[in-house]
Amino acid sequence: MSSEFLLQAQGLNKSFGAVVAAQDINIRIRSGERVSLIGSNGAGKTTFVNMITGYIQPDSGEIHLGGQCINTMTPRQITRLGVARSFQIPQIYPNLSVMENMLVAQACHEDRLSLWRPARTLASQERAEEVLKRFRLQDQRQRLVAELPGGMRKLLDIALAMTGQPRLLLLDEPTSGVAAEEKFPMMDTVMQALSGQPLTTLFVEHDMDIVSRYCDRVIAFYSGRIIADDVPSVALANADVRRYVTGDTGAVHA
Repeated sequence: MSSEFLLQAQGLNKSFGAVVAAQDINIRIRSGERVSLIGSNGAGKTTFVNMITGYIQPDSGEIHLGGQCINTMTPRQITRLGVARSFQIPQIYPNLSVMENMLVAQACHEDRLSLWRPARTLASQERAEEVLKRFRLQDQRQRLVAELPGGMRKLLDIALAMTGQPRLLLLDEPTSGVAAEEKFPMMDTVMQALSGQPLTTLFVEHDMDIVSRYCDRVIAFYSGRIIADDVPSVALANADVRRYVTGDTGAVHA
């Protein structure tokens, strides 16, 4: 496997009974790329992400992170190699404050969680403050998460993923459930927060306006296969992508 690429998947196959969720998936992603995974529900995007993060194992094929095979590793082991993930439904504690959520996340990464309360240290609080500032959440630090609007909850979930200083960040539908008027400001904040970081970002997204504006590359899935892999303008104009993903069945002009 080439050391030029942070993430490499070669010949991945995965079936659930008669359902083929991944068929000969080959993907190579360089450090620093921002890649969007698109496709209808059941196309294979989530299966691919779950294989990368160790929640399921491929039936065949190999996944390498930084040159190291991670096929048989647990999610915890893969996290320790620098892979972080946010979820479509934010995985946060609604009855804790924003800062308490940050400290819990940091304590988990550092294996110093005592019962349900994180061990508070000056260094951990300073790191939490720095991440919250990047995500423009520093003024919300003392608010209960249950009081936050949807966009801020999404930002906090991504901020929590960043506490472990990952090199690969996976975002699962970051704008899902966010009001239309909030989605672009929220994504602007996310991308600004991630800029300047030695970070590769993969995000699953159904909003093609978000895909076009914020990613360098689009990988389109359909029925467990990759049907396009290119820059957004080319991938989104692909006839199969228009037919099976975006629902645009109009004629494709040269």
